[in-house]
Amino acid sequence: MNNSSKFITLVGAGLTGPLLALSLADRGFHVDIYERRPDMRQGEISAGRSINLAISTRGIHALSEAGLWEEMRRIIVPMKGRMMHSVEGQITFQPYGKNENEVINSISRADLNIALVNAAEARGVRFHFNERCTGIDLKTAALRLRDEISGQERSMPAQVVIGSDGSASAIRFEMLKVGRFNFSQQYLDYGYKELTITANPDGSHRMDPNALHIWPRGSYMLIALPNIDGTFACILFLPLEGKPSFSKINTEAGLRDLFEKQFADVVPLMPQMTKQFFENPTGSMVTVKCAPWSAYGKTLLLGDAAHAIVPFFGQGMNCAFEDCTYFLELLDKIGPDWPRLFREFEEARRANTDAIADLANENFIEMRDKVGDPRFLFKKKVELALEARYPKIFVPRYAMVTFHRVPYALARSRGETQDRVLTELCDSIHSVAEIDWSKADALVQRELTPLETA
Repeated sequence: MNNSSKFITLVGAGLTGPLLALSLADRGFHVDIYERRPDMRQGEISAGRSINLAISTRGIHALSEAGLWEEMRRIIVPMKGRMMHSVEGQITFQPYGKNENEVINSISRADLNIALVNAAEARGVRFHFNERCTGIDLKTAALRLRDEISGQERSMPAQVVIGSDGSASAIRFEMLKVGRFNFSQQYLDYGYKELTITANPDGSHRMDPNALHIWPRGSYMLIALPNIDGTFACILFLPLEGKPSFSKINTEAGLRDLFEKQFADVVPLMPQMTKQFFENPTGSMVTVKCAPWSAYGKTLLLGDAAHAIVPFFGQGMNCAFEDCTYFLELLDKIGPDWPRLFREFEEARRANTDAIADLANENFIEMRDKVGDPRFLFKKKVELALEARYPKIFVPRYAMVTFHRVPYALARSRGETQDRVLTELCDSIHSVAEIDWSKADALVQRELTPLETA
């Protein structure tokens, strides 16, 4: 490496920035990160930054490569499947995988972020908080920064800049001004609120802690993810307009009416429901796609800055962490030839990030509309039976995405083929015992080939 190539500047100290930074520092780079927010280790975490995340195989692999996964185990709660709550209070469990090893893990975003910042700092990464990036000269990579406390603005030279500054990326905004830059964003007509189910007096969970709890209600839903302190982080997803919607629920009576009719079993578990609902902001959800991800061989977008997705496949963080895996593998292979590395990184990732963005939107419909449907649940049982019979060939789409590192685009296309097989087998049966295995053998042999999984 020549001297200039050893200095890298990151914008954004959310989850992805610190993870990439510490791995770059391990490889001998000098890394600075600029973050517009205050140091979250020194103040109260605001609503919207505390939402729980589900970490699975892709994210675990990235953390393991960085030597951090064993440390993170102390702040996770494994979830074995979905626990569906009907309006009448009936509970149905649907496992995520074929066995108890296939789980996803609930983790506090704030706890994970703090752990990553601490780890990066310990490896020599320099953090600059309260420093807002207001723009960049893409030809020279010089950043424009504003001190959020003093208001002072300055220009700062840089050799290589990586924008890990999320869906509202300031770096990407500057790229919009460059010719032939493609950009699309699509907001859901839904918002979300963070709520909390409290722990029992002894600190234990008030529901099964090893499940993601869902209250599916057709056009809206409530979900709850367990925390290590006995609480559950809940997220209410509602339309922004219509009935019910965030625009219509503007009184305590209206909120209580919704919950007592649709989520009655939750009401006793949320003593702060009204306060949290009206004090916490209504979050928005957006899908971002763009191209190219780099400019002039000096600046790169990575993570949500390049490809933000909605949260309904639990892959936003996992996908961004997988960006780090691919980036570092290419860096180790070809070295700091930044124009080539940035180009090959995008070539390896963009079709896959587009695919998971589409899958996440499709999974929203599944979670709110289908998980309480008996026919849908039956098809899931047949799907697991097919996986048991053809373990190297028929791997459910959810498993390919969540429990393996199969490229997202392949998981999507193969999932569509498998769904056709599944539908044909399930059309005229009502129990797993009725599966026509000779028909299944013929369909699988005709439609599928063995799958290489990682």
